[in-house]
Amino acid sequence: MDETKLRKLIAIFQESGVEELEYQESFWRGVRVRLGRTRQAVTLAAPPQIDPQVTREAPAPSTTTTTENSQSTASGSENGHTIMSPMVGTFYRSSSPDSEPFASVGDTVTVGQTLCLIEAMKIMNEIEADVAGEIAEILVQNGDPVEYNQPLIRLRTP
Repeated sequence: MDETKLRKLIAIFQESGVEELEYQESFWRGVRVRLGRTRQAVTLAAPPQIDPQVTREAPAPSTTTTTENSQSTASGSENGHTIMSPMVGTFYRSSSPDSEPFASVGDTVTVGQTLCLIEAMKIMNEIEADVAGEIAEILVQNGDPVEYNQPLIRLRTP
């Protein structure tokens, strides 16, 4: 990749509001560029008031797994499992407006079962269950835009 092309790609990324951009010129040549933004900490003028009578335990950090070949990123917890968006796109519960949703709250799902679609660049990507369980909550509305690693569906696991 020449320097002019790389500078143009960086300029486009900086002008856009996207958090992450990945560009691959050719599978065989192996030219691949990945750009990402770092989140900046926000400093408050005055810290929020905390009632000393009310104390909460901080939640245990969730485990996030990401692999290039996986279709979803999942975060597990003691009583359930959350299916995370593997990409930026548009969330759809069914393959067309006239068809039934792939899954609804209360449905029991198996590993590999399609739960929803995410449309990215006019390509419909099936998001599959990576664990068996019961759908406890669908966290996104049909047709809503989703971000990378955004929680989509919460499962109750056995």
